[in-house]
This record gives sequence, C-alpha cells and structure tokens, in this order.
Amino acid sequence: MNINPILENDLKAAIRTIPDYPKPGVLFRDITTLLGDARAFRRTVDEMVQPWAGMKIDKVAGIEARGFILGGAVAHQVSAGFVPIRKKGKLPHKRVSIAYSLEYGLDEMEMHEDAVVANERVILVDDLIATGGTAEGAVKLLQKLGAEVVAACFVIDLPDLGGADKLRALGVQVRTLLTFEGH
Repeated sequence: MNINPILENDLKAAIRTIPDYPKPGVLFRDITTLLGDARAFRRTVDEMVQPWAGMKIDKVAGIEARGFILGGAVAHQVSAGFVPIRKKGKLPHKRVSIAYSLEYGLDEMEMHEDAVVANERVILVDDLIATGGTAEGAVKLLQKLGAEVVAACFVIDLPDLGGADKLRALGVQVRTLLTFEGH
C-alpha cells in the first residue's frame, strides 16, 4: 500500500540513518528520531491505522521492542487490547513459543497463552520488515492460538530482502509506510 508521497518524504526526513551499524555495509534506519518528533509520530500512527479505522479489531500485537511503542499507540487508536510478543524468557505467565529464522541462525519468541483467543482479529505491528523471519514467526504464533491476523503493519519496508512477500504468502495483508532500498 502506498501513502501520499509528500507524507512519505516528511516521515523519511524524520528517520535517522546510521551507516555501518550493527556491522559494516548496513544502513541502520533509526526510528527513535521519528518517535521523538510529536507530529511525525502522530502522523505515523494515524497512517498505520487508517485502513482499519471503524473495523472490529480485537487486539494489536507488537514485536519487542519498537513494536511495543507503535503497537500500543495503534491499539489505543483502534480501541483494541495490546499483546506483547517477546524474546524467550521475558514473560512471567504460561507461554507459547515459536522458533524463527534470523540472518545468522534461530531465535525464539513467546506470548502468553491467554493473550488471544480463537477467532480474535489481530493486527501485528513493528517498526521495520526486512527478511521477515521475526514477523513470520509472530504471525505463526498468533495463528497457533487461533487468532485471525488481519494485517501486519510496519513503518519501514526493505523490499530487497523480501520479508513482506513472506507474510503475503501466509495470506496476511501487509501495510508499510516507507520503503528504503538496499539492506
């Protein structure tokens, strides 16, 4: 889904790019500058929820950690509950977990087993989609508990890495606000 080119330029201008982080050759897209700009943050959240305004959304799931910030704001806007999806070992109650692929191996994420119930309509939120391993794992985790993942929303897409296509292959609608070429 494309947004207004003027809005896209404004939001891109609010994101800091850090070269060679976390390793040489990588351009890290740092959204903390966007989050610190009240106008850009508000516009981002408004744009993320726009397609679902007025629809029944039961929960918004956010992927640790920036997905918590964005997901909480999105949940507030659509009057839904919020579900944290965390790295293994961070949640105190009964959990369900799933392994997911990273560039350099596997990791695990968890959520409370009672965080969603069958047939609840959920939107997944994170700051960026790259290779899609984390988001794909989160979708599968939500589906494992019977949730209907209505959509996955991201501020940034790195389309050269193909992550959004992985989610579309799972039947999940993907909403991204900005694209940056490369890795």
